[in-house]
Amino acid sequence: MTSRADPVLDRLKALHPKVIDLSLDRIHRLLGALGGPHRRLPPVVHVAGTNGKGSTVAFLRAMLEAAGKRVHVYTSPHLVRFHERIRVAGTLIGDDALTALLEECERANAGHPITFFEITTAAAFLAFSRTHADVVLLETGLGGRLDATNVVDRPAVTAITRISYDHRQFLGGTLTAIAGEKAGILKPGVAAVFAPQPEEEAARTLAARAAAVGAPVTAWSVTPEDGGFRFDSAAAHRRLPRPGLAGAHQITNAGVALACLDHLPWVIDDETAARGLAAVEWPGRLQRLTRGPLAEALPAGWELWLDGGHNDSAGEVLAVHAAGWAADGRPLDLIYGMLSSKEPAEFLSPLAPHVRRMRTVAIPGEDAALPADAVAAAGHGAGIADTAAAESVAAALDALSRTGGAAPARVLICGSLYLAGTVLAENG
Repeated sequence: MTSRADPVLDRLKALHPKVIDLSLDRIHRLLGALGGPHRRLPPVVHVAGTNGKGSTVAFLRAMLEAAGKRVHVYTSPHLVRFHERIRVAGTLIGDDALTALLEECERANAGHPITFFEITTAAAFLAFSRTHADVVLLETGLGGRLDATNVVDRPAVTAITRISYDHRQFLGGTLTAIAGEKAGILKPGVAAVFAPQPEEEAARTLAARAAAVGAPVTAWSVTPEDGGFRFDSAAAHRRLPRPGLAGAHQITNAGVALACLDHLPWVIDDETAARGLAAVEWPGRLQRLTRGPLAEALPAGWELWLDGGHNDSAGEVLAVHAAGWAADGRPLDLIYGMLSSKEPAEFLSPLAPHVRRMRTVAIPGEDAALPADAVAAAGHGAGIADTAAAESVAAALDALSRTGGAAPARVLICGSLYLAGTVLAENG
């Protein structure tokens, strides 16, 4: 799908020789030239983390909008169209508005070096500053301390979701280093909400940083119950149905969102919160595809699922879900692609015991995609014996369905948000 904004977006990608170059100097300069739109925003919820930050933002948006609030949202990356990144007062930004904002930022930048993420973040701030809303939900792009979103001096609340190994070339090779970068969004006197951290190293780092900065940490918990879960904090005790996103891990992400609500200036009752949690939408995260050419190409009774997770934590979460799937007796087949900057073995090792067969693909249109043969070798190394490369997702689906036997199976396409976006575009 073409957009009027595409030529501008393409030009902006060429303004800096590096795709990622973590710094706040360039974004501060541009925002200054634009008159400081980041200082004219409604209350901001700033969310960082490795896994779950997008889902947490989606839960917050759903609950706040169920309560009648106007919500600005900034997330990344997009799956199909860039416009997905910027939601202005509840509506995805329009083509004409996006084009005008990008061109305004381009003029204000005056050809200075700046990354694509920095200048598009400035465009989002500009959009948010010009349209009334009650709250801004702001997701970091990478890290936190030097992320372009980390220019809001005093957000209403900061949140950090689960931390695991990712982007090591930028954030460091240890959980201590990665957690320290994520904790860079914490601000003195601003409440902090942390997801439970499976690794003590990350938990210790977050706690130490919060203490050093003077950011009070919110105590909260979630407890799964039949058909739902219980949320407890100093401000609220709630019993709620399971959220609308699949996976046991989403209860934790919903808990982070609920704990953030404690620090916003509205009381959202349990009925409204439940309605929001049920209505949440966040494509590419354990999403079942039931319509479209890819789903309809499968034999009757087969299921097609899609997930954009790409690191060790995502593999662990999917393995837990796959273990639950096994109860119905359906074999699980994977279609898998990954970027060269990721570690296939870390993602596949937890999943491997639950997988019958795997077909691998190179992610279309991505220069940094691993070749399908290299991904297949990683699958063999992880212990998935029946692994082979395929030319495309459609070809992989065809091969799996033709040789899957008489019983219905379940196919999970996974390994990258970029692959998820390609699949959603191809599936209509």
